Amino acid sequence: MTPREAEAMAFIKASAMMEESQRNSEDVALRSQALRFNQLFWTILQADIMDPNNALPSDIKGNIMSLSIFVDKQTSKALRSVDPADLDILISINRNLAAGLKDQQPAVDPTPPPHTPLGATSV
Repeated sequence: MTPREAEAMAFIKASAMMEESQRNSEDVALRSQALRFNQLFWTILQADIMDPNNALPSDIKGNIMSLSIFVDKQTSKALRSVDPADLDILISINRNLAAGLKDQQPAVDPTPPPHTPLGATSV
């Protein structure tokens, strides 16, 4: 599994947990668990983009950080609320990012490289 696929899977898992929480809105522990998982994942993303070895362009890092700050605020609001609708925006963000990660797999050139006979050099 590539890192991109793992991230997409984590976004989907967090979304699924929050959706389950919405379906069982009376279960406060389930809601808290789902939101804390989502919060932990976003905290890991924040740490990753701050890593000096992260090769993402600065503007993308900035966009992810801005989005993560928004997610932090929405998570805090949802943790204080009992309204299942307060999870909608978090679920939507995660689902959209997961879809984007899946759609942006690196393109693979279907054309095989030219055959070079053994002993021959390519120019």
